[in-house]
Amino acid sequence: MSGSGKKIVLLEGDITRVPADAIVNAANSALAGGGGVDGAIHRAGGPEIMRELDGMRRRIGHCPTGSAVVTGAGRLPAKHVFHAVGPVYRDGRRGEPELLASCYRKCLELAEEREVKTISFPAISTGVYGYPIEEAAEIAIREVKAHLEKREVRVQQAIFVLYGKQAYDVYVATLIQA
Repeated sequence: MSGSGKKIVLLEGDITRVPADAIVNAANSALAGGGGVDGAIHRAGGPEIMRELDGMRRRIGHCPTGSAVVTGAGRLPAKHVFHAVGPVYRDGRRGEPELLASCYRKCLELAEEREVKTISFPAISTGVYGYPIEEAAEIAIREVKAHLEKREVRVQQAIFVLYGKQAYDVYVATLIQA
């Protein structure tokens, strides 16, 4: 992203420890908390995040796959948590690529609405939802790069915080090829 000042950063580690204006959570459509990134965000952020989600569930019921909702960040080093619902991967021919791309676009849209300058993403849908990491990385990098290349955007830095060296290495290779 040279010249524009905007950049994509790749880190291996714990997304709950990386400061950013907004942290993306890989949530479930019930907005009910879970394991993996979702569980880590709720543990680190504290009960106020779930309280907000409880109220949201009463109002809207659930969050559709491919979309996201916003809460405060509790004790996390952020202002907002964007709870994005990625697709469960079956065979890649049931709309999964578009739904995953939609998650990233929706989070970036929410970031712009909230004047977010830095946003951190996990590898959405690659854990228990079974999305192949190589395909998910291509979609994630493509969508974020396309957003950052737009002229009038507030987001200046997108940080992919990847759990484990394998995921990190895949994202590095994908970013090099992008």
